[in-house]
Amino acid sequence: MKAIIILLVVVMFSTIQGKEKMEFNKLTAEEERVIVDKGTERPFTGKFNKHYENGTYTCKRCDAVLYESSTKFDSGCGWPSFDDEVDGAVKHVPDADGMRTEIICANCDAHLGHVFKGEKFTEKNTRHCVNSISLNFTPVQEEAIFAGGCFWGVEALFSKREGVSEVVSGYIGGKTENPNYREVCNGTGGHAEAVRISYNPEVISYEELAKHFFEIHDFTQVNRQGPDIGEQYRTAIFYKNEEEKETANKIIKLLFSMGYDVATTVEQADKFWEAEDYHQDYYARTGKTPYCHIQKKIF
Repeated sequence: MKAIIILLVVVMFSTIQGKEKMEFNKLTAEEERVIVDKGTERPFTGKFNKHYENGTYTCKRCDAVLYESSTKFDSGCGWPSFDDEVDGAVKHVPDADGMRTEIICANCDAHLGHVFKGEKFTEKNTRHCVNSISLNFTPVQEEAIFAGGCFWGVEALFSKREGVSEVVSGYIGGKTENPNYREVCNGTGGHAEAVRISYNPEVISYEELAKHFFEIHDFTQVNRQGPDIGEQYRTAIFYKNEEEKETANKIIKLLFSMGYDVATTVEQADKFWEAEDYHQDYYARTGKTPYCHIQKKIF
């Protein structure tokens, strides 16, 4: 019996030591009061109380994913309410007085709020009452892939659009595995210089991105863009699903009706190979200006 008790103490001590060694995000004094000292923010003041964007809610202290937006509902209590957590993400701990049940992040023990049952707000009959200050939010991100000449310029102009969180330069549409810049420039593998765009569809739509794509390069040129000549500089939209394909073809049909001789191809996306580090954020890093990409209003 004594040996078991000693073993439990050792395990508990190791767990505590492990959490102490975790690197946490830096908190403000008010965040510390709520998250570490188990305080409560004033009702109806938190930024996520009336927040219903699609995405995931994460722990402010350690970034662990806690709740999906699909589980959020309006209880009218003044704090964000969820009727379910991500499996294994939240621990339920009875308060010392036995009156309520505290909820804490299972990864770092950050105080989130309290959980209540039996109120019949939703079919799950559960309400996680969470302090906004204990949370961060990551919106749903989707991806789009476009090729329109040198990826430096395409990347630079897409990066400025609201709703775009990341633009990565790379290669797609060829036959060779793991291509490098020299191989692509030689034109032996059939790859195009392209960009992969991560964006929030609630801020900017795929159609808006595609129209922007046509406005920032000369889509009437075949296998070239300005002074850059070769198959790698072709104009192409790489779609991932039928909806993207239909949107691309609809815009191209519209451009033909406007008198443009569109050379852009619509191709099913295969593997996107990220380009070398020195190609990423090229114009932002060098302070130079795109030499063959400017925006021209069409739509």
